[in-house]
Amino acid sequence: MLLKALENIESGKFKKKDIVDLLIQDDPSELYRNADRIRKKFVGDEVHLREIIEISNYCKQHCLYCGLQAQNTKLKRYRMKPEEVMERIRWSVPLGYKTVVLQSGEDNAWTDDIVCGMVRDIRKMDFAVTLSFGEKSYETYKKYREAGADRYLLKHETSDTELYKFLDPGMSFKNRIGCQNDLKELGFQVGSGIMIGLPGQAVDSIADDIMLFHKMDYDMIGISPFIPHKDTEIGNNSSGDHELVRKAVAITRIILKDVHLPVTTAFSTLRDREGKLQMLASGANVIMPNITPVEYRKMYEIYPDKDSSDVEPFEYRKQLTELLTEAGRTISTSYGHRIKIKADI
Repeated sequence: MLLKALENIESGKFKKKDIVDLLIQDDPSELYRNADRIRKKFVGDEVHLREIIEISNYCKQHCLYCGLQAQNTKLKRYRMKPEEVMERIRWSVPLGYKTVVLQSGEDNAWTDDIVCGMVRDIRKMDFAVTLSFGEKSYETYKKYREAGADRYLLKHETSDTELYKFLDPGMSFKNRIGCQNDLKELGFQVGSGIMIGLPGQAVDSIADDIMLFHKMDYDMIGISPFIPHKDTEIGNNSSGDHELVRKAVAITRIILKDVHLPVTTAFSTLRDREGKLQMLASGANVIMPNITPVEYRKMYEIYPDKDSSDVEPFEYRKQLTELLTEAGRTISTSYGHRIKIKADI
């Protein structure tokens, strides 16, 4: 039955039940081997390293799982100045990364003019640009695109509309998907993703998430374990199951084939070095090193004890090189755009 489910998802002729069967299997070793084979065939051995700068932890939203939520009065807030952001990027050039990811809570202080000015300056330094500022209007996304932004990350965390409504007060799943469609229409490479282990989340719901990945054909998909933050409303819940995360990543790799799948920071936080190796062997091909200045990094606390939160970027680059060599992988020197390849099954 499991071999048939694997055959079905690889051929593209699968049903939701095939995904559920693979998610609940006791021995996922064959699933991981197949995901690694598909990864090698469609995206090769290169791993794309994308530097991320967390430029502000202010956020107007009230998401119950996130330490940046507006109602968290215990969090010390910060907002980098644009010139501070640009100086950090110039400083990072010797690291050799080819993509800059600017990430922030939903902070209205980042006006369109400021963001577009930073995008244009980053492009002059020969980087691809990814933005992650949450839900914006079509007009704002258009300005970002015209300024030169290549990608946009907008995870929806769950496709279960009732669970979404509970976890994200004042927001709607419909609007989230609408924003993603706006981004696709404007020519962005769109990244999305989910958390696994959310309170009230069922395996059936995770299968729906993967079905949505296939329908939306995202360019990058981050699948993370839920990690509770003590200062949130659901901070007493347990962390997500790392093995279930690996299964979901592997299934997604086999179905979407040429998609970019990161070793998420949350997974690395739970599993550290071992976790990175596991994910790289289960279909992952992207790692996002954090180059946020250390004095700010600890305050961007979506969840506690983030991986590499106290490691300087040049040391982390050295550690990654050693890790990828051990895994038999190489570091990409390209911008890391998704290259869609027709499956030849």
